[in-house]
Amino acid sequence: MRNEPLHSCPELIDYINKTGFLPLLSMGITGWSAEEVMDEDCQYTRLPDGGWEWPLWEWKGSILQESGCAYGKFSKGKAAFISREWWPDFCNYRRSIFPYPEAGSIEESILDVLKNEGSLITRELRAACGFTGPKMRSRFDAYLTRLEMGGYIVTEDFIYPHDRHGREFGWGWSLLTTPENLFGKESCHSSLSPQESYERMLGQFRKILPDESETTFRTLLK
Repeated sequence: MRNEPLHSCPELIDYINKTGFLPLLSMGITGWSAEEVMDEDCQYTRLPDGGWEWPLWEWKGSILQESGCAYGKFSKGKAAFISREWWPDFCNYRRSIFPYPEAGSIEESILDVLKNEGSLITRELRAACGFTGPKMRSRFDAYLTRLEMGGYIVTEDFIYPHDRHGREFGWGWSLLTTPENLFGKESCHSSLSPQESYERMLGQFRKILPDESETTFRTLLK
């Protein structure tokens, strides 16, 4: 893992491409997250007026646009970046353990809406799928997480509301799409078997996290 902290978005993009797999926030493995490799001036800071600054958070969209990497809830249901080099293997293996949703299922309906619309922010997708009643948000998010873990949905960008002065504010909304729509169908396939893709990724995790156990790697990849 990196010893010297990173200071900019381009540096972080290079690091994502080097490691192949990088969570946004800490997942309990020391040093293995974008949050932990960035310098202090890129961390979350509360401002005297009650606002906040968080360069790392604000860079998420730029990282996706400039690097072409995948972003979503890919590891233990937590958000992570996966470089384009490693996406075919990840997609190949994960789809073997998260089979395509059954016909008529809610998950299939979610994918059908995205395929027809191209991309939607989360709340628009939720409404399009009929999840508009009380307590529906958490139920819908559980379906989305499973589809992201399976490599069927990724985040294309982040959309921010604007104040009356035209300035962006808030935490932003994920613009969701399918990886086929974002990267093309060929980028979601591998010539390897799912097990071969698993072994390749396992080798990469051993390289970037040499002090972690095989049990940890299996947990991260399942």
